[in-house]
Amino acid sequence: MIKITLIFLQLVFFIVIAPFLSGLITKIKNYSKMRRGQSVFQPYYNLIKLFSKGQVVSETASWIFRVTPFIVISSVLTVALLVPVFILSNPLYRMGDFLVIIFIFALGRFFLALAALDTGSSFGGMGSSREMFISSLVEPALCLVVFSLFMQFGSTNIFVFSGNHAVSVASIVGAIALFLIAIAETSRIPVDNQETHLELTMVHEAMVLEYSGRSLALIEMALYVKQMIWFFLIAQIIFPIAAPGSINSSALFFWGLWYLARILVIAVVVAFIEVLVAKMRLFRVADFLGFVFVLGAIAAICAILGV
Repeated sequence: MIKITLIFLQLVFFIVIAPFLSGLITKIKNYSKMRRGQSVFQPYYNLIKLFSKGQVVSETASWIFRVTPFIVISSVLTVALLVPVFILSNPLYRMGDFLVIIFIFALGRFFLALAALDTGSSFGGMGSSREMFISSLVEPALCLVVFSLFMQFGSTNIFVFSGNHAVSVASIVGAIALFLIAIAETSRIPVDNQETHLELTMVHEAMVLEYSGRSLALIEMALYVKQMIWFFLIAQIIFPIAAPGSINSSALFFWGLWYLARILVIAVVVAFIEVLVAKMRLFRVADFLGFVFVLGAIAAICAILGV
């Protein structure tokens, strides 16, 4: 009964907090530009509005288009159960692997790209092509980061390095590479821009352009949770803290506060990067992710050398 309660609590935690991070990043960006901007709770208002609206589905869309939002949100929530926030003993220990997270996220990305093609929209096809191009460059770099973690901790299981550990050169370089990968994975500047619908620049927005109502709300919610998961993984590497030894309300409360404090720091850094850096051209993304690949290789070499 306790395990079921913790699983439910962790899912609720991600669903409730994840939109706030996106709203906070937008608010910090607006303050940096001397603008009042929207409320930090605007993502919640958007989700409520979308869930209350009906859907418009293209006549050419098949069952793939209809089931994709549920596959995307299910894949992200599955990953949310594989990271230690309130679930301190992983019921799926053999599955709670960093490589498994990569594959589960890839499953959601694959169906989202397929659904964008399913409607026959030129914008959807363009967004799918760009998304697959970016993901083909992201995943090799991400695998190098995972390899560096394996060399440092002896395992790619998230529960192994989710505790107190010495912050080495390998972990710092790996965390920087993972941070740049998270920017690409969550469709943020300089790789993508969530706030634009310009034909020449949009990637993620082009794939979800045909969605509306509850389906769009599920996809947006999945993006918020996915962003929070990436921030958590970075925080566990660069700001390690030990999970509470016992399962009680006070221990879980302070663990949750530490969790939020670390990812809020990362959210602030992301906000300032989006203010200071311009959106790059699509073909410059290859250079950007090539640099991330080099960082991953350096992290792996440092881990092999034990530094």
